[in-house]
Amino acid sequence: MSEEERKDNYSADNIQVLEGLEAVRKRPAMYIGDVGVKGLHHLVYEVVDNSIDEALAGHCDTIHVSINDDNSVTVSDNGRGIPTAMHTKEKKSALEVVMTVLHAGGKFDKDTYKVSGGLHGVGVSCVNALSILLKATVRRDGKIFQQEYSIGKPLYDVKIVGESNETGTEVTFKPDESIFESTEYNFDTIAARMRELAFLNKGIVITLTDKRTTDDEGNHPTTRYYSEGGLREFAKYLDRNREALIQDVIYFEGEREGIPVEVAMTYNNSYTENIQAYVNNINTQEGGTHLSGFRRGLTNTLKKYATESGILAKEKIEIDGDDFREGLTAVLSVKVAEPQFEGQTKTKLGNREVTAPVSQAVSEMLSSYLEEHPAEARLIVEKVILAARARHAARKAREMVQRKNVFTGGGLPGKLADCSEKDPAACEIYFVEGDSAGGTAKQGRDRHFQAIMPLRGKILNVEKAMHHKIFENEEIKNIYTALGVRIGTEEDSKALNIEKLRYHKVIIMCDADVDGSHIETLILTFFFRFMKELIEYGYIYIATPPLYQVKKGTKAEYAWNEDQRDRLIQDIKGAGSESSVNVQRYKGLGEMNAEQLWETTMNPESRTLRQVTIDNAAECDQIFSMLMGDDVPPRREFIEKNAKYAKIVA
Repeated sequence: MSEEERKDNYSADNIQVLEGLEAVRKRPAMYIGDVGVKGLHHLVYEVVDNSIDEALAGHCDTIHVSINDDNSVTVSDNGRGIPTAMHTKEKKSALEVVMTVLHAGGKFDKDTYKVSGGLHGVGVSCVNALSILLKATVRRDGKIFQQEYSIGKPLYDVKIVGESNETGTEVTFKPDESIFESTEYNFDTIAARMRELAFLNKGIVITLTDKRTTDDEGNHPTTRYYSEGGLREFAKYLDRNREALIQDVIYFEGEREGIPVEVAMTYNNSYTENIQAYVNNINTQEGGTHLSGFRRGLTNTLKKYATESGILAKEKIEIDGDDFREGLTAVLSVKVAEPQFEGQTKTKLGNREVTAPVSQAVSEMLSSYLEEHPAEARLIVEKVILAARARHAARKAREMVQRKNVFTGGGLPGKLADCSEKDPAACEIYFVEGDSAGGTAKQGRDRHFQAIMPLRGKILNVEKAMHHKIFENEEIKNIYTALGVRIGTEEDSKALNIEKLRYHKVIIMCDADVDGSHIETLILTFFFRFMKELIEYGYIYIATPPLYQVKKGTKAEYAWNEDQRDRLIQDIKGAGSESSVNVQRYKGLGEMNAEQLWETTMNPESRTLRQVTIDNAAECDQIFSMLMGDDVPPRREFIEKNAKYAKIVA
């Protein structure tokens, strides 16, 4: 048998077993991240990853995903179909082995899959263990095979239920409500991942159908994701709300030292860097060796060109790596046979052998482009020089803040009402909209562990400001000094000494109105662009003050949305009371007294905090650039589409 035939011969003996399933239901967070919304959606991605693996191996070009009316999910593909023959070692069908044994699958056999997707590598068996019901249907060898499971256990042996000339696998699963905090799937969350996968795997058709809703004609809405240009189109999609500096997307695709590398990059007129780096379709938000290779290739090549072209000759300013990346949007995708992930969220690539091939690929790509496009090359270099000037101005602004801290002792802002507790893990700080609400919060807080920092009005929109303007802004300086973190060093202006953070709960508390939402977005934009580590470590929260007080006599209850308000009113009426119910709509935090603010919004025993997380960094970047940018139509469309969700407080 030839090597090519051996690779295409996907049979039962290709399925290798590593270990059992025992611990998944006891400690699900170890396998899927958490049992909240993120973990729930991760189940879908694990199943889809199997289909993507078939596509990467060249055996699948269409994947269908459906959210069913009972919040179960169906994923089907036209791949080879999971093998169903008897597994030699396990003495049972290979399909049952794949579905019931952790770390069992073709991806561990390098003749079957050269590379495979998935971050945790636990596969569909983990999904099965956490589902109250899972049905697997396989089309291969002219037959249709089927087996169903409940919480990971087969309900019957694999059986033949029909005949088919087609091949492929279909998996339908319903998450176990006793495991997950919620089992309601969010269409937009899954859509963002499917769109991302379509960009990363050009030529593959992915459809997403929501069977929980119907349009005016009674059809279920279906979205089709397909990208012929791959990362070229991805880079344009990420930059669609920004003003382009160059019209081209600089692109490379090839293999270096046995590692497939694909890169797309362009420049815009913003002051932020946006590099999305992927390994085997996983967004490595913490970077790693592939990102180091990209930055090395970019910096060395651009610096060499700028020096040799003479553009830098009259500049008396030192240029460093950050300057070359201001206004850069890039997507990097590598395929690694055995990726080693590390870091806080296990999304940092550690394979050292990846750095050099990526650096080489980027250098070749960029050198060719710069030589062939001198006008665009000059625009890029001039952008770099402008960034260097701004960086030096920003350094002086940072030094002024830090010098002030030294001269004034602790350097804490005068408006900060600090807490007495010194253990950061036990401390929380509220950034409160306005001095009035800040004063109320100071009166209502628990001084032992709660600090209050009032913010005056709307902080600077960092999306549209040069860095030195940001560090000169008084409110932003106060945020830095209150939190106790450094603003960065000249060597690494984005470094954050997170070990100095004084509070492990950083809570944004604004009015429940349009202005309050705008201020929240401004603050979140600042954190996302300049303190992303705080979000990644799970330290950022949003407080949820009530919208209504429903009062009958001396008894008052609170409502966080219109539905709760109406239910409270109906409950009072149903109890036989007259329509003498008083409903107060809170327009701002200042309308509550200290006791009310404490019991509704600040008391850990009764409050609701929304933790800010980053599920999809690429999607977050384009949303922030759209919300805080100059282009009005996409912002209006986004607000109109999502306005209904603003009334719902989790």
